[in-house]
Amino acid sequence: MAKNSIYVCQSCGAVSGKWAGKCASCEEWNTLVEESKTQGGVGGGPKKKASGAGRTIKLEKLGAKGIEIPERLVTGLGELDRVTGGGFVPGSATLVGGEPGIGKSTLLLQTASTLANRGKTVVYLTGEEATSQIRLRAKRLGVMDAPVDLAAETNVTDILSTLRKTQQPPDLVIIDSIQTLWSDTLEAAPGTVSQVRACSQELIQFAKNCNTAIVIVGHVTKDGQIAGPKVVEHMVDTVLYFEGDSGHRYRILRAVKNRYGATDEIGVFEMRSAGLKEVPNPSELFLSERNSDSSGTVVFAGMEGTRPVLVEIQALVAPSHLATPRRAVVGWDQNRLSMILAVLDSHCALRFGTHDVYLNVAGGLKIVEPAADMAVAAALISSLSSVPCPAESVFFGEVSLTGAVRSVSHQGARLKESKKLGFKNAIMPKSKVKAGDKKSGNIRMIDHLTQLTAMLLTEGAG
Repeated sequence: MAKNSIYVCQSCGAVSGKWAGKCASCEEWNTLVEESKTQGGVGGGPKKKASGAGRTIKLEKLGAKGIEIPERLVTGLGELDRVTGGGFVPGSATLVGGEPGIGKSTLLLQTASTLANRGKTVVYLTGEEATSQIRLRAKRLGVMDAPVDLAAETNVTDILSTLRKTQQPPDLVIIDSIQTLWSDTLEAAPGTVSQVRACSQELIQFAKNCNTAIVIVGHVTKDGQIAGPKVVEHMVDTVLYFEGDSGHRYRILRAVKNRYGATDEIGVFEMRSAGLKEVPNPSELFLSERNSDSSGTVVFAGMEGTRPVLVEIQALVAPSHLATPRRAVVGWDQNRLSMILAVLDSHCALRFGTHDVYLNVAGGLKIVEPAADMAVAAALISSLSSVPCPAESVFFGEVSLTGAVRSVSHQGARLKESKKLGFKNAIMPKSKVKAGDKKSGNIRMIDHLTQLTAMLLTEGAG
């Protein structure tokens, strides 16, 4: 008798004919779950149609005249519109991930109320809370009077049937969250790979057919990745991550995939008791509690998309009594820190091998661009020597393995933002500076970390 079940990895979606303690694909432990394969294809996918002649589809010219390009749904939240590229595109699917309690539901409820007050039809469907709980949040946010259609349901068939029977398709549908939905065509439990994939596929198909923008909330794993199979991230048009530390009031909205805009923009929000408030000038917020007289602190002039952002980088270098000194990083790449330490040791004769090194990006921001190399090096040198960095100065520049400091892009925007916030000095790589940028303050150019080390150790805060 043929076996009527398969085992699907809940981490990567790989399928196995027998159970094992470790997934052979992603090497995660205890992630294989038994599922029935009688419901269509592998892992509960759609049934295969019988072979035969298919219907003829209509082909259109790319530049055909008379075809209207739908306008975006501008949410009115400037930071959200910046990240999405100008608002939600009708017919698109957006996946929003973030840690529990970070503010995903708050952000989407504020978005729903703003669009509804502008005359758009918005449906908010929750599978994690009762409608009374959503109303309590809406009362706290001051959006109780917004004409948002609300329901608590987890059956995706009932949800789609309800949406199709409305007088006209809604402009925006919010699903909170995809892990709670289930389809009665599958025997798997809600949250499994098969259910998440099948429900996502049906929702996205509805969005494309009805020209409705759909926003789907997804849970995240302990590693900070959106839970479920990666195929869901490939299916949607936009993937947004809502980042931040619950201990900080700052929240960062970042796009990691966007078919309709850039993926290097960020939106900054401040969490308050009355909800999320946009932060149009995040540099001022990140530097509001900075102490410039302390050693090991440096201001980095970075870029997030088209927006210059100034942020404080903090380093602590302390003697270690361990055989292997500690290396702890928050908000930056730990491998890049190891590289900077090796360069300082090899080319600048600075010994970190007997010291613990801690690095932190203030405010909960995560920096990914290599332009932060010189700022990190300056913070490490300052902490090791206990000499504060020059006051009212910003640092930026990429460091190579030879110790050379390379130029970076958007130097003019970095300098203008620094001048606007009162920083008079800029330590940057040697490069051609435009005449307008020279007015941004006292610019000091260096081409090697040895020059930076000599400057910090001899001049210090002076």
